Amino acid sequence: MNWRANFVYLLIGGFGIGVLTRSFFDFGFPFTLFTVLVSIVAVLLYINRRHEHMFMAAMLLLGVALGIARFDIAALNTGDWRLDVSVGTKTALEGIVIDEPDQRETNTKLTVLAVKAGGAIVDAKTLIIADPFQTYHYGDRVVTTGVLSKPMGFVGDDGRYFDYRAYLGKDDIFYQMLFPEVEVIGSREGNPVKGVLFAVKNVFLGNIARVIPEPQSSLLGGLVVGAKQSLGENLLEDFRRTGIIHIVVLSGYNITIVIEFIKRIFSRLGGTVTNVGSVITIALFVMMTGASATSVRAGIMGGLVILARSTGRTYDLVRALFIAGFLMVLVNPKILVFDVSFQLSFMATLGLIYLAPRLEQYFGWLPSRWQFREFATATIATQLFVLPILLSVMGDVSLVALPVNLLVLGIIPITMLAGFVTGIVGFLGTAVSLPFGLITTALLSYQLAVVDLFSAFPFAVASLDTFPAWAAMLCYVVLGVVLWRLSVSPRRIVSQRRSS
Repeated sequence: MNWRANFVYLLIGGFGIGVLTRSFFDFGFPFTLFTVLVSIVAVLLYINRRHEHMFMAAMLLLGVALGIARFDIAALNTGDWRLDVSVGTKTALEGIVIDEPDQRETNTKLTVLAVKAGGAIVDAKTLIIADPFQTYHYGDRVVTTGVLSKPMGFVGDDGRYFDYRAYLGKDDIFYQMLFPEVEVIGSREGNPVKGVLFAVKNVFLGNIARVIPEPQSSLLGGLVVGAKQSLGENLLEDFRRTGIIHIVVLSGYNITIVIEFIKRIFSRLGGTVTNVGSVITIALFVMMTGASATSVRAGIMGGLVILARSTGRTYDLVRALFIAGFLMVLVNPKILVFDVSFQLSFMATLGLIYLAPRLEQYFGWLPSRWQFREFATATIATQLFVLPILLSVMGDVSLVALPVNLLVLGIIPITMLAGFVTGIVGFLGTAVSLPFGLITTALLSYQLAVVDLFSAFPFAVASLDTFPAWAAMLCYVVLGVVLWRLSVSPRRIVSQRRSS
């Protein structure tokens, strides 16, 4: 190992360990400051000496200290004291809707940046659970009157405790109002770029809805731009039972297809225009889809691909994945532990990179036509890597995920392309987009039929009452050892052949 050239890996690894540790234990800021100073002194002491192991240990310690310090800084934001005194009382809040409204069957969730409370100037995010009958838009200025409260954890129907407070806290949301009176008093006060992007997305979805019936149009909205809310809880549950929910929430797989499509469009322009245009378009698309952890991670990796190609450097998927994860955790350290979508996205990608290629040698008996073998190994790899998290957080695992993914994933790219063309052509008129809509509807109907068939099986899902976090971490240790053995074995075989 070239320890001087790879010190970044030590810093990133240590940073992750520091954030992970601080997520559960608060050592106090004096301890953090002392650790940072000690680690810096250790790095300076050994940087110009031939003590490789000491230098590596110092860099790792520095990364840990910086990770703890970064979480300490993030933890300083606990809300607004002027709102704290109003918790439990009926309060009138004035604020701006700073994220796209989350429309559900029974309610609409609004993330509001409160700017006034009872005449006082405040600055805090608040989750408003409103009635679904009124229409809201990004950038609306609203006045909400209701009982202000702080989110609390609860025990779900499955008997598992959900730390709802920490879940919202990762996005710096520390207050909520349940079904208050909501009055819209202004509009278009948000980020103008986001406002335009959300407006374009809504028109695009409207073009689709005019020629594609429900629930096919809602499924297409989830595939292309992550608009899954109108699918309904029953259908979403069927997607979870069959292990195919990732296609509806705009997973890394969907984002990758879009990024490849964007790069091919700009590749005809050549040079700097291609690189700059691709990066800007990817960033705008990620923003338009809501900038979820999955789409941000995939967008960063796509940008790194373009950067690597433009600079003539070799693109390393593992390096890009860890850089993307590091940048996301650096911006918001709370997502490492409290954002399950980030964890699932990261581990699924890691499984695709590390495990899927190694599994192909054991599945040579599967046909390679139509990428059947590739989809099979990719599905097994991702399911194995996300299984410990699913069992720990949800307690459920789909037993029909493999056949469902094999039957569905192969037609996702053509479905997304057909749906995208349907929505774009819809700007020219409904009659023009109708033929493309019929093709898209047929493809979507097939996917829904597969999900409906397999979700009805009584053995579709296996459940565990308890699966502690330490058991999940132990599973990943075992996976790491297995991968290490798989990577070492081919090298031994090669060395034995050379020696003989």
